[in-house]
Amino acid sequence: MREYRRSVRVPAMAGATPRTAKKWTFQWKELHDEVINSNLCTGCAGCVISCPHDVIGYRHAPGAYRPFHLEDELGPDNCVHGEKGCTSCTRACPRFRNWESEADEHLHARERRPDEVSGIYRDILLTRATDTTVADHGQDGGLVSAILIWCLEKDVIDGALVSATEGDGWNAVPALATDREEVLAAARSRYTYSANTMAIAEARERGLGSLALVGMGCQTSVGPVMWHRRVGKAGKPIKLNIGLLCSKSFDDSIFEDLFWAKYRLRREDMAKMNIKGVFQIWMRNGDYHEVNLKECHAWTRDSCNHCPDFAAEHADISTGGIGENSDWTLTVVRTELGRQVIMAMLADGVIEGRPGDSDPGAIALMHKLAAKSRSRWPEWANPAVAVSLPA
Repeated sequence: MREYRRSVRVPAMAGATPRTAKKWTFQWKELHDEVINSNLCTGCAGCVISCPHDVIGYRHAPGAYRPFHLEDELGPDNCVHGEKGCTSCTRACPRFRNWESEADEHLHARERRPDEVSGIYRDILLTRATDTTVADHGQDGGLVSAILIWCLEKDVIDGALVSATEGDGWNAVPALATDREEVLAAARSRYTYSANTMAIAEARERGLGSLALVGMGCQTSVGPVMWHRRVGKAGKPIKLNIGLLCSKSFDDSIFEDLFWAKYRLRREDMAKMNIKGVFQIWMRNGDYHEVNLKECHAWTRDSCNHCPDFAAEHADISTGGIGENSDWTLTVVRTELGRQVIMAMLADGVIEGRPGDSDPGAIALMHKLAAKSRSRWPEWANPAVAVSLPA
């Protein structure tokens, strides 16, 4: 099954920085000024996992989720290693300078056209896992869990960077999944943030070299940006990129400050949640509740307010539970690698599928939400992201 590994992808080096390109000199000083202080930073932790000197910290906690510099010598907004020529952090950042066009060029050998508001893709399907256990544990059809389990069993990957839970079951944290049980334990959405890229540290310690990354668009852009800018070996273990459609995530305090304070819904009693026009919450005792999304806006993470990528446009496969059928996953196949994986899984019978246009409303909604997310991108930032939006 090695034919599915990213190392053989035809477009893998397409659009890579040519040797004659102007030397990349940008370092933490520019990143801190242009991305972190400007609130373009999503908290993806790409800069953290790429730093060869381990001088970028990250606090994975409510109200935080931002990188910061650890050394005192030049203060929080500059870096000794950067002054000496280290540029890894800016090379890895999927919000620094011309990040979107560079990721598009790397994956597809071209930039997104104005009519591709949801990014470049090859096909759209509706899929779901045929294993009822996987489907029941999953969010909408169990596709992501099915992909990870199949890829692990077929030796396409030896681990997956996901979000799991600790404590009462709703505190999302980065985790490494290496077998079926760990994949299923990490299934379902939580709508609070987890920088799944951070789990790569454990993967490195365990000597794993072929990983899947599951994350929202802000995270799945990390790999292609790294590869295009040649950050080094930091992103090489990521072989498969699975993106989650995402309008926003919420600060963890929403559980206490809204769900409990107003509705008396205890987080430890919650069994499942989803967003389908409203915030849906199922309780362990079988009760079902809906919370108006407008009430939740106050708990939106600051980092989400400028994020333009609803559709996880730089993943191999983008997935989401939008549309009229809650037990099917909208599946956006973007790369040849993504196509190979989905087609092989269909052939093996571990997932079933049908054409995406059997639910045209789901595709229309994806494009609508993608345009809405793009409209958040500030006018002063790189203009390429605003292509396809009304002037």
